[in-house]
Amino acid sequence: MKQTYAIIGLGRFGGALLETLVANGQDVLGIDINEEHVNDYRDIATQVVIADAQEDDVLRKLDIASFDHVIIAIGHNMQASILATINAKDLGAKNVIAKAENRTHLRVLTKIGADVVVQPEREMGERVARKLLAPNMLNFIELSDDYSMAEVQIVNPAFYGRSISNLNIRKKFGLNVIAVRHDGDVIVAPDSTYKLHEKDIVSVVGPKDMVDDFDQLTNNK
Repeated sequence: MKQTYAIIGLGRFGGALLETLVANGQDVLGIDINEEHVNDYRDIATQVVIADAQEDDVLRKLDIASFDHVIIAIGHNMQASILATINAKDLGAKNVIAKAENRTHLRVLTKIGADVVVQPEREMGERVARKLLAPNMLNFIELSDDYSMAEVQIVNPAFYGRSISNLNIRKKFGLNVIAVRHDGDVIVAPDSTYKLHEKDIVSVVGPKDMVDDFDQLTNNK
């Protein structure tokens, strides 16, 4: 579904977002105080403007409240990030997603009303660390402080040929199996009689600690 996005800050993070959204057919307005950054995306974005989002009049004239999503992607200027977030929220922006540089910045952005706060560098660092510690956990998505979703590759022979019901994954781990990838095919919501094969990729969702325990067992050769 086509939606509208306003991205404030066209550094590496904001620029990557803009390019990806446009490549997927979305309408994107890019905003940056730096003319050089704006010029980099003139031929890519739906529209780009040189503007200071710390000025509420600027965002009012751009009708920031009309966009489905407003992304505050300002880099190291914490003051500019905070003021842009406040202005967007005060002007009635529906869904404000703000980038935080650190924990303090995250807390401030949350308190002033950002709907979603992300820490790309921290999240990428955690993903890399998790990949190093659990090489067979192919993907990991944090759903909340307590729950996560992960894709786990089966490399423990003790799991080969055993059905989901026989392994009793829900009762033992409190996890729901939502999909299995086998030989390139994806089985969504597999039947409990499905028998696991070597190198099957199982998508599970549930408590974080149980996801980690399940990963450890499936990797224990």
